[in-house]
Amino acid sequence: MTKPTAGFIGLGAMGYQMARHMVLKGFEVYGLDVQEACNSRAKAAGVHIVGLPAEVGQHASIVVVMVATDTQVTDVVVHSGLLDRLAKGSVICVASSCSVDTARELEQIGAGKGVGILDTPVVLGQEAADDGTLTVFCGGSSEAFEKAKPAMQAFGKNVMHVGGAGMGQLTKTINNMLLWACMSANYEALKFAKAMGADVTKMIAALEHSSGANWSLSRWGRSTGKWAEKDMDVALELAQDAKIAVPLAALVDQLMKGMNQEKMRALLV
Repeated sequence: MTKPTAGFIGLGAMGYQMARHMVLKGFEVYGLDVQEACNSRAKAAGVHIVGLPAEVGQHASIVVVMVATDTQVTDVVVHSGLLDRLAKGSVICVASSCSVDTARELEQIGAGKGVGILDTPVVLGQEAADDGTLTVFCGGSSEAFEKAKPAMQAFGKNVMHVGGAGMGQLTKTINNMLLWACMSANYEALKFAKAMGADVTKMIAALEHSSGANWSLSRWGRSTGKWAEKDMDVALELAQDAKIAVPLAALVDQLMKGMNQEKMRALLV
């Protein structure tokens, strides 16, 4: 029986694990990264390493892109030859975080080539990528989503179609606004609790059974806050363009600038 094929461009910390789970779920995966160390690790996990993005398009009809910036996403999708090598009816899943406008522009470009382009950002972080239990928010056409869903389910526990182009990215932005707001509130509350003499570890265990429970609190000391500044910049820029007041988000943006994993862990000692 012929294995289903898929492509993966961007085999860094997250992408490697996502591609690895696709291999484990029975996909023949063709991919590449700009870092040779990443290529070597992925090859050892069963990914067929190729030289150029266009070669990925030659082998696969579902291609996942997991690179760092909007510019890199556009370069891979539009300027690398990938679109020209993909057969009509193929789907590109942009798992990178990018702007809503970029997602919508890419879908239109893909439509002109007969290729579906979904924005499919992932959440829950590195641990979920390692375990193959990411949540995937998908924006784009229902037809493209149904074609690509089996491939995304290889690394995603919850793969959800949330609307048209850009809605995957917007859903992730809203998720991140709530995440960092919770983390800021947790830090303030736990810092206060420690100053009052509480055993913070015991307090967190108790709060997990209360109305104050939240995902960030359940992982206190493990979450890093690494991408908070980038995520809040995206949210605030969207709000500015839409002329919508988000004063709490603006405050969270400032609070998160002074927070790091060491400070969060210090509350547990």
